[in-house]
Amino acid sequence: MHDIRLIRENPQAFDAGLARRGLAPLSAEILAMDASLRALQTDMQAALARRNEASKLIGQAMAQGDKDKAEALKAEVASLKTALPAQEEAEREQLGALQDKLAALPNLPAADVPDGEDEEGNVEIARWGTPRTFDFKPQEHADFAPALGLDFETAAKMSGARFAFLKGQMARLERALGQYMIDRQTIEQGYTECATPLMVRDEAAFGTTQLPKFREDLFQTTDGRWLISTSEMSLTNAVREDILPEEQLPVRMTALTPCFRSEAGSAGRDTRGYIRQHQFWKVELVSIVRPEDSDAELERKTRAAELILEGLGLPYRKMLLCAGDMGFAARKTYDLEVWLPGQDSYREISSCSNCGDFQARRMNTRFRREGVKGNEFVHTLNGSGLAVGRALVAILENYQQADGSVTIPEALLPYMGGITKLTPLN
Repeated sequence: MHDIRLIRENPQAFDAGLARRGLAPLSAEILAMDASLRALQTDMQAALARRNEASKLIGQAMAQGDKDKAEALKAEVASLKTALPAQEEAEREQLGALQDKLAALPNLPAADVPDGEDEEGNVEIARWGTPRTFDFKPQEHADFAPALGLDFETAAKMSGARFAFLKGQMARLERALGQYMIDRQTIEQGYTECATPLMVRDEAAFGTTQLPKFREDLFQTTDGRWLISTSEMSLTNAVREDILPEEQLPVRMTALTPCFRSEAGSAGRDTRGYIRQHQFWKVELVSIVRPEDSDAELERKTRAAELILEGLGLPYRKMLLCAGDMGFAARKTYDLEVWLPGQDSYREISSCSNCGDFQARRMNTRFRREGVKGNEFVHTLNGSGLAVGRALVAILENYQQADGSVTIPEALLPYMGGITKLTPLN
């Protein structure tokens, strides 16, 4: 949510930020709505003040025996009372329209975010690892992993497309990946492990910006709750409407949860394989920090995700997203893209974003500095540490062998119960 005061103070900067997002200037329209609302509120305050004043004058007129004046004042008070409900309704409508307008607009990019319309404008910051040289042609995971227990046909019989049924050693490997990730993020990076609800209400989904813009990408229950598309929704809302003491910051939380996405806008994309599913596991990293700490926290969070890839020996590159390719709530985002030899390309496996105070305003989450009057909005950050299913795909493709088996990375061996490689089930 945008701060209307900042738009009033510098409408040109606001429009410039929208332009970097590919949007037309809107400050004039927003300020006109704001001016109309404030004028209405001023009129209401004046009417209330006059009603109170007239009510007092009635008693004085009665005491002075001026019945005509008293009756006129009574009529004026009655008229003001009659008009008030209509004014209050107009205020609700105008305030709601202004808030809806602001809520529909994405966050503005930070100054160091590159310009660009789409992923072509993203900037590569670094690479780690050297892609493996194969003495055979590496396959895509969708072609060889079914023999290892990544079963799409069984899932399709019960659930349709974009679901998977993992069997035996494959299920063990996915579980091992999640455990490895959550252990490293809690033990080494200091995140607090959380077990969160998998369903949230409208206000929680609004707070982390899934509503209203991304309604079609969510699954909704019959009682109106939303299945989480990421545990960012539940983790970030853990501080909803709170005023946190400064000494409690930073708050760092992580969770390993299932995530559910309808993928309404991704028809035709990654329909084969395990890359883009309706249901998947992910380790999410959420931070709640002071405004002056959020830039450094983004670097820290991204590094925490990078270390998982390095621990698994998976080559990757770090991308700084351009203004046109960032997520709705982000002011700055790094994507980590893992190398997939079967596709001969890098594919996103983690996205780490600094949202500034954008989500905090929607959640009304603030903090109190010691010795300072008033409260400030916190900054929120989120990132994948990592997407478990995509990490599974990366291991399958990078560690595949000519005989159809897959070697287990050394870092996962303590979690695999003695399994050192995946071998065809039959």
